[in-house]
Amino acid sequence: MENQYNYYNPENPQKVYQNYSQPEHNMNHGNRPKKKAPKVVAVAGLALLFGIVSSATFLTSNIVGSKILGLDNSSSAKAETKQNAPVGSALSRSSTVVTSDVSSTVESVMPSVVSITNLSIQQVQSFFGGRSQMEMKSAGTGIIVSQTDEELLIVTNHHVIQGCETLTVTFNDESSVEAGVKGSDAEHDVAVIAVPKSQLSDETMNAISVATLGDSSQLKVGEPAIAIGNALGYGQSVTVGVISAVDREVPYDESSGQVIGSAVKMIQTDAAINEGNSGGALINVSGEVIGINSSKLAGTRIEGMGYAIPISDVSDIIDNLMNQRTKHKVEESKQGILGVRGYDVTAEISQKYQMPLGYYVYELVEGGGAQKAGITQGNIITGINGSSVTCYEELQKELTYYAAGDTVTVTVNIPENNGEYTEKQVDVTLGERMEEEPGN
Repeated sequence: MENQYNYYNPENPQKVYQNYSQPEHNMNHGNRPKKKAPKVVAVAGLALLFGIVSSATFLTSNIVGSKILGLDNSSSAKAETKQNAPVGSALSRSSTVVTSDVSSTVESVMPSVVSITNLSIQQVQSFFGGRSQMEMKSAGTGIIVSQTDEELLIVTNHHVIQGCETLTVTFNDESSVEAGVKGSDAEHDVAVIAVPKSQLSDETMNAISVATLGDSSQLKVGEPAIAIGNALGYGQSVTVGVISAVDREVPYDESSGQVIGSAVKMIQTDAAINEGNSGGALINVSGEVIGINSSKLAGTRIEGMGYAIPISDVSDIIDNLMNQRTKHKVEESKQGILGVRGYDVTAEISQKYQMPLGYYVYELVEGGGAQKAGITQGNIITGINGSSVTCYEELQKELTYYAAGDTVTVTVNIPENNGEYTEKQVDVTLGERMEEEPGN
């Protein structure tokens, strides 16, 4: 079994009753001697008497069977087992089959779902041990959750935009535009990106909409769930299922990018969550977003186990990220540095030594911005300007948005004597990048 992110993915036959009627008997009424009439009358009387007795016996047995033995006819039993179709979904009926039609719901939500293409640069090790850079492209999904006078704000997964050089958003009308990053929270796997409205045509603005967010805390197991996303990067598609479970703990490893631990309890659904669906919408039958599709479990013994981040659990985080300044990459020669050296606190180290995920500081550059701000050896950097940092790569990525001389708010965790850590915000003025510096 492996854990995967998904940012690229009676008829009941009716009984026929036939009415039978007693065949008509032809009676020949020829002239008969009157002396035989009494015998005919006697036979008819006996027949009538037998019929009355038989009918009374049959009626009595039916009453006894029904009242005393609790028996009933088939039509009554069928009437008692008849059930009403659940309320809350558009239903179409064909014979005795009831099917759900979600097309109208999907049609209302689709304009608020976008496709995201992430172009990133990855370090690749060659066969002979050398390292080179390779351009990588991945696909994901996003949800338009708000807008300002200047920007459209789109929520997605942190892992969808991780390591991005450029982000391209494609809307429901197939138009595309480059997006900037507002902020990202790796621990909760949530990010917000922004698109300038000035770059969108009137036709695109008329073709898109802002999603309606629902209340994921009120979800019930078994209720319908609809997933919309950019499956396999082919464009928006729809899958339908139910809420399989709520409050699922799905492990997620920040360092490896695999799902082995998570800061939130997830929604489990059997609606297919394929590669590219990450960051997309999990909606209810009312068209409200109840979750952000995030991951799935995959393996030969596993089927239909997808996961979404409950929207109500991360609404405050999303609001905080939306309020950040939109970040655009600074020219490399002008980028600032903190003046620290260290190593990653991976998920394994974090669990073993009860340390927060982040970048552990073991050395500071003399006279650097971090040292001047009071950061010391043993501190763990976990964020910059509200965006979480869980490793050296993420720290470097965040610093590409700031120039030397900019002041950033760094979140550090400071070890206490009892083995616990205290979180603190420190303002650091970034220094100039030097040739010999590693870039942090």
